[in-house]
Amino acid sequence: MKVIQLHNNEQNLIKRALKNKRNAQQALFDLHAPKMLSVCRYYIKDVHQAEEVMLNGFLKVFTHLKSYKAAGSFEGWVRRIMVREAISFLRKQKHVEFSMEDMSLPNTYSDNITSNMNVAEIQQLIDQLPEGYKMVFILYAIEGYKHNEIATMLQITEGTSKSQLFKARQMLQQQIIKQNKIENGTT
Repeated sequence: MKVIQLHNNEQNLIKRALKNKRNAQQALFDLHAPKMLSVCRYYIKDVHQAEEVMLNGFLKVFTHLKSYKAAGSFEGWVRRIMVREAISFLRKQKHVEFSMEDMSLPNTYSDNITSNMNVAEIQQLIDQLPEGYKMVFILYAIEGYKHNEIATMLQITEGTSKSQLFKARQMLQQQIIKQNKIENGTT
């Protein structure tokens, strides 16, 4: 059996896609679409809308492919486009509000809550968060952005980003505690 290096294969696909070779573009799409749909789904509840955002994101990927500098991973570059596309979609769909209160609340959440919830159940809890909380939570906890990057991306202050994250964690903690009580029959 011959082993094909994924990185070299991907670089070849990128070079061919730059020459508008449709089969190379389709191969890149097929390679990255499942993960990118999940990225869009983090932000957007409706899977059909998330798929539309992903497709628009890939349109941008192929339109701006010449600006990809192979300094980092191609997947990371595509992922950043998808995140920005999802945020842009949410802004167009409805007014995303961020609570502008200072983060002067006492630290009442704990990172030590355990649960037997699966990924789909956790995603449902995240989907129930207000949009501002949800976006900051995903950008910070899942995507790994820092508060200053989130603030720039969402055009909010760094303090607002921290406050939104705090409140999102607090809400998720309360939801998990409630769910655990229901599962244990202690409500």
